[in-house]
Amino acid sequence: MIAFIFPGQGSQKRGMGQGLFDETPQYAEVEKDVDTILGYSLRKLCLEDADNRLKETQFTQPCLYVVNALYYYKAVSQGARPDYLAGHSLGEYNALLAAGVFDFLTGLRLAQKRGDLMSRAKNGGMAAVIGLGAGVVAEVIGENGLASIDIANFNSQSQTVVSGPVEDIRRAGPFFEKGGARIYMPLQVSAAFHSRYMADAAKAFADFLAPMSFAAPKIPVIANVTAQPYPTDNATESVKSLLAQQITHSVRWAQTVRFLIDKGVTQFTEMGPGIVLTRLVQQIQQQ
Repeated sequence: MIAFIFPGQGSQKRGMGQGLFDETPQYAEVEKDVDTILGYSLRKLCLEDADNRLKETQFTQPCLYVVNALYYYKAVSQGARPDYLAGHSLGEYNALLAAGVFDFLTGLRLAQKRGDLMSRAKNGGMAAVIGLGAGVVAEVIGENGLASIDIANFNSQSQTVVSGPVEDIRRAGPFFEKGGARIYMPLQVSAAFHSRYMADAAKAFADFLAPMSFAAPKIPVIANVTAQPYPTDNATESVKSLLAQQITHSVRWAQTVRFLIDKGVTQFTEMGPGIVLTRLVQQIQQQ
């Protein structure tokens, strides 16, 4: 059994998509539409990033969505077929695209809107806690007056990401280190993603989704919010609800991978630049 997995924000890098733009007929058909929707040349931004905008959320998300899709289209053209699909945060949009829930340009509009709304959130931060299980992370939060901090990503049994007000994220480091963390690493992000502090973005995104319709997944897609497959009944409402919730809820990546392993998946193929998810899967498999 094979799962295609799609990375999220943090995997972007200058030069991503090199060679794939010209190799992918699906992209050639819509490149003018892509640039019209975004108002800039996505190809040029991905390959050159002359103004260092690729790290900015409103640019990162649509660019990474497109490049992930290029990797997927290439794999399919070579005969690869997944049994399951999953994506980390933004990557979930690529999983839904691959499952036929929406078309390429609809997914691009969703990624653009999501990136724009999330980029407006300010004064938040995130940090990776390395070397502690999520249960211990929760204990450190509870025992040290860190109630303003949420768990954003359950990445693996030894990597958890926390979110919260930037000053609280900074002052929390010594508590996690005292609790046994090998590394406490603040991340280069502009907001407290996947936390209660993204509520305004989630509400605005739900309003944006409201008039849309979506198809049921043709291949099972594991949702970040539940670590379970997207329901196939009442697909439109399920997709709207889970995508809006995803903005404020934890990414249950470790639970997702364990679900897939339990379903018999033995091959995880990362569809995107880098190997961030591949490394996380290896950690989870070694558990």
